[in-house]
Amino acid sequence: MPRAQSDTKAEIQAAALDLFARKGFEKTSLREIAERLGITKAALYYHFPSKNDLLRSLVEPLEQDMGDLFAEYGDEPGEATEGMSDRARELLGDYFDICVRHSTLLVAVLNDVGSLADIGLIDAVVAWRRRLDRLLVGPGHGTPARMGAVIALGGIQDISVMLSAEEALAYRERALDIALAALVAGISSKD
Repeated sequence: MPRAQSDTKAEIQAAALDLFARKGFEKTSLREIAERLGITKAALYYHFPSKNDLLRSLVEPLEQDMGDLFAEYGDEPGEATEGMSDRARELLGDYFDICVRHSTLLVAVLNDVGSLADIGLIDAVVAWRRRLDRLLVGPGHGTPARMGAVIALGGIQDISVMLSAEEALAYRERALDIALAALVAGISSKD
């Protein structure tokens, strides 16, 4: 029985993401992806005209999730205080969930930064992190507060890369406690 078109497309994306995370984008060929699935390169090209198109399709769900996150939280900076608001914890938790959901893609980013820079993902991630920093810390705070935000956000992102999704989710609340502690320590520091 032939595969449904949407199934084939999703299978191609899953195989590509796994190979990109393990070997890197540049070292993975479309032939390898097709062979893994038992399809022809022509079938793969039917769904994705180029390897970059395939990569972009893998990045789109992350871009959508980040767009939704910013739509929910807006652009108004949070009130950066020593007590930190529930809003900061919720924002960090939502970011944690996005990082875990896209952990395989984040591993692929680490394996091949250059190729992902070519499609704009690295610039997008830096812009997202700066925007998250502003939401968490807001204006008028010095370098220590910014450092707290960088450590909180970077730690959350790195957890999704260093641990399995199951491990990360099992320790989600503890990870948020630690991220908030870093954020509060940065805000509490005197310049």
